[in-house]
Order: sequence, then C-alpha cells, then structure tokens
Amino acid sequence: MRFPYTLPILRGTLLARNKRFLADVRLDSGGIITALCANTGSMKSCCEPGRPVLLSDKGQCTGKYSHLWESIHMGQCWVNVNTGLPNRAVEQLVLADALPGLAGWPFLRREVKYGRDGKSRIDLLLTNTAPPKKRKKDPDPVPRGKPNDRPDCYIEVKNTSMKAGELSVFPDAVTERGQKHLVELTALARKGTGAAMVYFCGRTDTQAFRPADEIDPEYGNLLRKAVKAGVQVLPLQVRFDEAGWEFVKLLPVEL
Repeated sequence: MRFPYTLPILRGTLLARNKRFLADVRLDSGGIITALCANTGSMKSCCEPGRPVLLSDKGQCTGKYSHLWESIHMGQCWVNVNTGLPNRAVEQLVLADALPGLAGWPFLRREVKYGRDGKSRIDLLLTNTAPPKKRKKDPDPVPRGKPNDRPDCYIEVKNTSMKAGELSVFPDAVTERGQKHLVELTALARKGTGAAMVYFCGRTDTQAFRPADEIDPEYGNLLRKAVKAGVQVLPLQVRFDEAGWEFVKLLPVEL
C-alpha cells in the first residue's frame, strides 16, 4: 500500500543540523538552503553530514523557511525524520483497515483529551460514538461502518528512526512525555479500554523492535508494564523513497 508525497520533493546533501530545528542542505540542483527540521529528538543514527536527503518544497509560505527535511539515506535505505508525518500516515492506514486490531470502529477522532488529569491528548481515538460538531451548522459525522461491541481504542503514535544493531529502538532521548503516555495507556488497559502504541519505524534496515533501555531505562520498564496490562504494541516498518512511502510489515517485538 503506497502513499505519494503531497508536496514537490527536492534532493540534496546534508551539511549540518543546526539549532535542533534547522538543517543546512546543498541541493543537487545547486545552491545551499536552510530547511526546517521537525524532529526534536537526538536523531542518533540518522543525522550524518554528507548523506543524501529529501526535502519537501512548501512553495510560497508566510514563514521564513519554505522547505522541510523529510528523510535521509543511511546507506541501505531512506530513513524518515519528519515527525509530523507518522500521525497522518497511521491515520491513513487505520482508515484503510490495514493494521491488525485497529479496524472496525465507525469513527476516528484526533487529539482527544484523556488521562487522569485530563491534560493529555491521544493521537487517535477509535470509537463507536460520533464526535461532537464544532458548529451547529456543520454536517453530522458520517460513520465508516456499524458500531461494534468493543470499547474505544486509544492510539499513541511515535516516530521511530533510531537503529541499534539490527533493531529499531525507541526513544532516542529521555522522554518524560513518552513515559506519561505509557502510564496513561496502561491505566486505560487495566480498566478494559483498548490501548495501542504504534511505533512508526521509517526504515527498512532493521529486523525487530525493542525499547531503547540504554537511552531511557524507565521508558523500557513502563513499556513492559504496559504490555502486561494489555496495551497492544505495533511496530510498523515503513519504506521511503523519492516518490512516497509504503507500509511493509509489522516488526517482531523484543522486550
């Protein structure tokens, strides 16, 4: 199942990642530009100067930078570095009923508040309940199918670009926010609510997935507790090229 890029793609060579949110790139077509880097992590194993990179061209825009760093070629494959893509991509796969255990709900909602303090937001919520209309004049939501007898399912999505040996690992930096998400999903699962962690492994040079205990041991501990409580773990291996991306397979999980 392939999905094309929605913006024009340019090819270049990474010169440097600057100030965390910027990257200097020499374009194959000539000239040096500074592109936005949406990835706030350390980008271990996918930020080597001299590597080929792909940028999306946003064209005319009101911001200072009109290009976004999409992926980098690390010898064997392209690696996704755009952390804004996985949520949209997983939503597309869910709507296509392409992911096991995440099909059959009539409604899909985004960024819904949840958690014990009500301040967390889940990336995707699969539910039998129609979302509230933002305005009275908006049309009624159209269900994708008939309601089922399963509880709602809360889905958290994590971009996973780091490689350790032959494994995709997450996170690439200590993440208190990610730890909190696991605590919240574990609490939901223990109550019988559906909960899933989707790791968007945007590279094809790995054979399995595991938590990066060497980076954030507490995250690994919490993930193991989450699995025991019933949280579903889905590491998606995704292939990228200059035309777009495609879902390849689910990676085995090594806990």
